[in-house]
Amino acid sequence: MCQAAVRIKGISLLPGSPRRLCPRAVVRGGQGPKHGQQCLQVPRPGARGLQGSLTRRSSQASGGGRSPNSSVIKNYLEACEPLSSEPRLSRLHFHDNQRKVDYVLVYHYRKRGAHPGHGSPGHSLAIVSNGETSKDPDAGAPGDIEPRPLDALEEERKEQREEFEHNLLEAGLELEKDLESKSQGSVFVRIHAPWQVLAREAEFLKIKVPTKKRYVIKSEGSIAKTFNEILQKLSAPLKPRVPEHSNDRMKNLSYPFSREKMYLYNIQDEDTFFDSATRSRIVHEILKRTTCSRANSMMGINSLIANNIYEAAYPLHDGEYDSPGDDVNDRKLLYQEWARYGVFYKFQPIDLIRKYFGEKIGLYFAWLGLYTSFLIPSSVIGVIVFLYGCATIEEDIPSKEMCDQQNAFTMCPLCDKSCDYWNLSSACGTARASHLFDNPATVFFSIFMALWATMFLENWKRLQMRLGYFWDLTGIEEEEEHPRPEYETKVREKMLRESDKSLVQKLGTGGTEDADDEDKLTWKDRLPGYLVNFASILFMIALTFSIVFGVIVYRITTAAALSLNKATRSNVRVTVTATAVIINLVVILILDEIYGAVAKWLTKIEVPKTEKTFEERLVLKAFLLKFVNAYSPIFYVAFFKGRFVGRPGSYVYVFDGYRMEECAPGGCLMELCIQLSIIMLGKQLIQNNIFEIGVPKLKKLFRKLKGETEPGQADSACSKHPEQWDLDYSLEPYTGLTPEYMEMIIQFGFVTLFVASFPLAPVFALLNNVIEVRLDAKKFVTELRRPDAVRTKDIGIWFDILSGIGKFSVIINAFVIAITSDFIPRLVYQYSYSHNGTLHGFVNHTLSFFNVSQLKEGTQPENSQFDQEVQFCRFKDYREPPWAPNPYEFSKQYWSVLSARLAFVIIFQNLVMFLSVLVDWVIPDIPTDISDQIKREKSLFVDFFLKEEQETLRPTEEPAWRSQGAGRRSGGSPAASPVPSGRSQLGSSSSLGSQHTSV
Repeated sequence: MCQAAVRIKGISLLPGSPRRLCPRAVVRGGQGPKHGQQCLQVPRPGARGLQGSLTRRSSQASGGGRSPNSSVIKNYLEACEPLSSEPRLSRLHFHDNQRKVDYVLVYHYRKRGAHPGHGSPGHSLAIVSNGETSKDPDAGAPGDIEPRPLDALEEERKEQREEFEHNLLEAGLELEKDLESKSQGSVFVRIHAPWQVLAREAEFLKIKVPTKKRYVIKSEGSIAKTFNEILQKLSAPLKPRVPEHSNDRMKNLSYPFSREKMYLYNIQDEDTFFDSATRSRIVHEILKRTTCSRANSMMGINSLIANNIYEAAYPLHDGEYDSPGDDVNDRKLLYQEWARYGVFYKFQPIDLIRKYFGEKIGLYFAWLGLYTSFLIPSSVIGVIVFLYGCATIEEDIPSKEMCDQQNAFTMCPLCDKSCDYWNLSSACGTARASHLFDNPATVFFSIFMALWATMFLENWKRLQMRLGYFWDLTGIEEEEEHPRPEYETKVREKMLRESDKSLVQKLGTGGTEDADDEDKLTWKDRLPGYLVNFASILFMIALTFSIVFGVIVYRITTAAALSLNKATRSNVRVTVTATAVIINLVVILILDEIYGAVAKWLTKIEVPKTEKTFEERLVLKAFLLKFVNAYSPIFYVAFFKGRFVGRPGSYVYVFDGYRMEECAPGGCLMELCIQLSIIMLGKQLIQNNIFEIGVPKLKKLFRKLKGETEPGQADSACSKHPEQWDLDYSLEPYTGLTPEYMEMIIQFGFVTLFVASFPLAPVFALLNNVIEVRLDAKKFVTELRRPDAVRTKDIGIWFDILSGIGKFSVIINAFVIAITSDFIPRLVYQYSYSHNGTLHGFVNHTLSFFNVSQLKEGTQPENSQFDQEVQFCRFKDYREPPWAPNPYEFSKQYWSVLSARLAFVIIFQNLVMFLSVLVDWVIPDIPTDISDQIKREKSLFVDFFLKEEQETLRPTEEPAWRSQGAGRRSGGSPAASPVPSGRSQLGSSSSLGSQHTSV
């Protein structure tokens, strides 16, 4: 390590011991250090502060037999000199090679007024009890360091840090930190939780741990067992080579940790009984609830980080993921078997992910894996539907009629003046392409995808319950959350505003409720934030609609401009559609980032009390804004484009001379498919490659360059071998799972909402997710600091959003089939108007007549180059002909088709909803085998508990009985009286890891 090491050893508090530091330390021996020995400056007995002595890790320092009133020893050694004479065995431990670093705090310090020659490595310091740097009163040697003046803000932050670390010591934690030996730099405070603290907090948090009892998980029936064995053999090459998958038929009974029932647990080694994720979680809980009175009684490390008192706080990774050699840690194992693109075909090691990152991240990757696997059958069906369209394209009668030049359907001009009459056969390519997606198979596929979404959610609930059983999440209680720093600040400001009312007046009027209201924010305090939220969200939605309208205007004006030129006139529709979709994609990507930041700002204005409430409100706002942003252009093409055009002679104009755009002759479904595919693929490719890969690498490079250019940071002899906390500090901080979930939720919408228009959406989603799983895995293992392990039973509000999208998709697909596609008009024609029950004559049936002499003055085509004299032109609509009594009014066919469309929506929606409810009812939320195992586990635990209780009491009752008899024979001497059997004796048993411990 490059800086001087400081070891601070804390009190291991037992229940009932005073939470106070002992102000004295006994220093024995007045001999000064010999030449070459480690030197430590210690204040004289008369000096103010805590005196220290240089100690080695010994059996007394292990915490096993220490008195509750033992001293706190702070050791400040010379720079780059190891605390232990032994070589460093691990970069995950204190410098004594024994105590594991469970958590790291980082802060940046800055000094001024440094004198030449001072502050360089090689000078020893003494730390007094209040944490200030001082000089020994009698030490006048050149090696002493004089105090350096700090500005007021730095001095205040230093005092706050010292008090916070003092409170951590009182909580029983042990600290090791660096000396502030330079003019400025970063200091790492390493935290270790001894066994007593881990046991106390594990009991307080009700952490479930495995007991000594192991049992065999009940097997399925003979047929299911045989099928499962065959499946296991076939999938063996796809399984990752990790220890967690070695034996999945045995399970330990689990029970919340209790110091009074130590005999239930198989504690072979106190240092490894709790894994690293659990240890860091326990330390993080202590950090979150530790207060600092100098910082306005702020609660927890998050408040101190928010106020720049500390810069960062994180648990350490388990070593390097790419270290040479055969040493294997969980991080390296995850990288080799999970976080590489070369293992994309393997299953995910979900148990190891949960062990290393915690349940919350484990559930995310389990959900992502199930979602990706469910995309396989939907992709296969989607490809079949697409191939069916390709195979039947030559048999499609309407497209044949459109391509037949003998029909000579003369169509009305697409714009005023500059557009000429045109033949319907010129749109032959569009009509044939539309059949690839607009065919009877898409209706079946829409029903299938609605049931697919229901089955996916039901299977996720089952998998969630199964994981909850194996991960011991059943029956866990919601952990108490501490207020957020912003909430505490608002409450403090409120109390200051109302400080004119004295406490005596409140007590005299009995204003207990008013006093309670002062300690929390009411709806009146939050009303301005709610109003700003409401107005801002409306503004953002209106902004999105305005941009969509702007793109519509661009399409209309560009189409009119290109129609003036003969060279570009033939490709007007393709050019306008392609450029408009690209503009939409760019706008969506930009607004996505803006709306994410705006949603976070709006949530902060609301001042939610806890992190869970903050996350839920942030998710709702971000999802609403991003949903509107991503799907507004698609909704326009699907349901609004071509619906409000009017008719020849009575068109609807956006601006003077620019009328509303129409759908292509084959309908808007093909354009909807193009819009959906480009936006979906563009978002996935650009977000994955630029935002998820490129941006983190640029940030990492920027931090590296910044660290190299900072003064006082690069001149270290130890920089060639950086510590693990230095390596982790250079990584990107973890900011939560919201971006990952949001990306997948939007993709889930693309897959389900408009699948009737784009059956290949599941295929592209599957290809993206195969990469996405490994991309996220690599990001978590190699590019992010290790997240805090969070224990949770489910994925929270994301499941409700998924369920809502699944139900909404039924309605959307019903309207897409009924309104956007030609499925219903074809059915109505075939069974009501066709003479032979086929689709021959369908195109002519859908085209109405218009007398060109009735075109408005100034809208007729100028310099028409059409081959023949035009008297009537055709347009796509169901209207009466010019020679009818009510010309250009909606015909009977129009009302027949409209009623059929509405009937189809109602029937389709109710049918699919009924089938979804049926699937939900048929598939139980809790698997039968898991339900049986939970019941069996309860009965097994009762038997195991009673057996262990009897075996534990038997050896303790017999010595007590014998000692009482001996006491009566010896006259009842107090010295011979036994310790009461109901009281614990530390050290009376062989060890806490023995099979039976006296309690």
